[in-house]
Amino acid sequence: MRQAGRYLPEYRAVREKAGSFLDLCFNPDMAAEVTLQPIRRFGFDAAILFSDILVIPHALGQTVRFVEGEGPRLDPLTSVAALDAVRGPCNSRILAPIFETVRRVKAALPKGVTLIGFCGAPWTVATYMVAGQGTPDQAPAKNLAKAEPKAFGALIDRLVDVSADYLVAQLDAGAECLQIFDTWAGSLPPEDFERWCVQPTKRMVAKVRAARPGAKLIGFPRGAGRSIPRYVDETGVDGVSLETAIDRQFAREHIQTRVPVQGNLDPEILRTGGEALDRAVDEVLRAFAAGPFIFNLGHGILPDTPVAHVERMIARVRGG
Repeated sequence: MRQAGRYLPEYRAVREKAGSFLDLCFNPDMAAEVTLQPIRRFGFDAAILFSDILVIPHALGQTVRFVEGEGPRLDPLTSVAALDAVRGPCNSRILAPIFETVRRVKAALPKGVTLIGFCGAPWTVATYMVAGQGTPDQAPAKNLAKAEPKAFGALIDRLVDVSADYLVAQLDAGAECLQIFDTWAGSLPPEDFERWCVQPTKRMVAKVRAARPGAKLIGFPRGAGRSIPRYVDETGVDGVSLETAIDRQFAREHIQTRVPVQGNLDPEILRTGGEALDRAVDEVLRAFAAGPFIFNLGHGILPDTPVAHVERMIARVRGG
């Protein structure tokens, strides 16, 4: 999950110099630096590109900005005409600095450290594009999908194509593995989960593999729970991330028997630290370490997490 962030003093120093959050994402010097910072400090086995899922709407011509303390703000797409406006060509020049960041990180990583690229899944990206911001229940996107299914479907199709191209370009720049974040997959009822999460992700995976056979992809249908086995079987992802709340016995018996799993330590416990953290790490290891498994969090590191707690977690995982 997210490695760089405000919990690291060295990240905060770079962030202050960058200007806006998007300026940081699109500055190869700075974005490469903050991608590498957790590797230098903690010696992780993999680095994940520092960027944001909303660079895609930005490249499609939708105004994207980040409000300090509040998160992303976009010009909302509330009509068919507005949806049509972002279905034009993707501005490849906007995304070019991100590929340069990938090249720089790849060149600087220690031998044996994997570089993970990523993008947002079409449904999750569309929820921000339609609402203009994050929402508790993704109601604006759900309502528009019901009212204008053809137009909303065309937006999803556009995001499938653009996102697949974006992932292929990350591979070409040096990424060795890719992750697709569907943060709001769990907000969809079963029939819509199939239509707006599973099938678009399946098409993305197929497009990436058609362009680069053998590409490795990890899915993260957050909140999908017992629908994840269907997601894995249908999309063809090589691995799946597990959120904190998932039933671990179910995940071990029905997901890990299909593909490697990644997760699922609670970020709140990491922030708490101490013996509670030790117990939680041990519980994750007991649940999954006998099968194909990548130790990780169930979501990103919280901004006020002490660095010492991250160090304690890593030592516990590695048997120190």
